[in-house]
Amino acid sequence: MLEINADTKTKDNVFVGIKVAVQYQVNGDSQSIQDAMYKLTNPRAQIESYVLDVVRSSVPKIDLDNVFLEKEEIAASIKEMLGETMGRFGYSILATPVTDIEPNMEVKRAMNEINKAKRLRQAAVDEGEAIKIRSIKEAEAEAARTEIQAKADAEAKFMQGQGIARQRQAIVSGLRDSVNCFKADVAGVDSKQVIGVLLVPQRAGFVLCARVFPVARR
Repeated sequence: MLEINADTKTKDNVFVGIKVAVQYQVNGDSQSIQDAMYKLTNPRAQIESYVLDVVRSSVPKIDLDNVFLEKEEIAASIKEMLGETMGRFGYSILATPVTDIEPNMEVKRAMNEINKAKRLRQAAVDEGEAIKIRSIKEAEAEAARTEIQAKADAEAKFMQGQGIARQRQAIVSGLRDSVNCFKADVAGVDSKQVIGVLLVPQRAGFVLCARVFPVARR
C-alpha cells in the first residue's frame, strides 16, 4: 500500500491536505509480470504522480464543505485514472480511499469556532423547546385538576340536593302518617284540622322566640 499526501486548494481558496491510500498489485500473468519489471522502473513515483494530478485537477473545482462530502467521488476518480494507466504496466489498482482531509490550521480553527457556535445555538433552541413543552404539560395538568375539582364540586352539590330532597320527603311522609293515625284515632276530624293541630307546637315556638328575641322597631 502506498500513502500519498497531496496539497491543493479548494474552489473557495482554502488550502487543504488530501491523504490517499493506494492499494495495488502486479497481475499474476506472465505478460503483466514482464511489463511491471521492464516497462516501469519506479511504479510508486508513477502512482504518486497520477494521484497528485487527479487531486489537483478535481479538488479546486469543489468548495471546502463539499470536499468532505465528495471524497468518495474523488477516490473513484483516482482509482479510474490509475486503473487505466497502471494497467498498461501490468498493475491492478485495488482501492484508492481518501483517508484524510486536513484544512490548514487557521481554517480548521475557524471551522471549530463555527461548529461550536452552531452547537451552542442548537443547545439554546433545545432548552427553549424543553421549557415550552414543560409549560404546556403543566398547563394541561392544571386544566385537568380544575376539571376534576369542578366535577367533584358538582357531584357534592348533587349529593347534597339529593339529601335535602330525601329529608323533605321523610318529613312529608312522617306528617302524612301522623295525619292518618290521628284521623284513625279521632272520629269526625278531617286532614286540615289534624294538620292545624300538628302545627300548633311549631307556631308556639315561633311566638316564644319572638317574645324572647323581639325585633327592633324603627
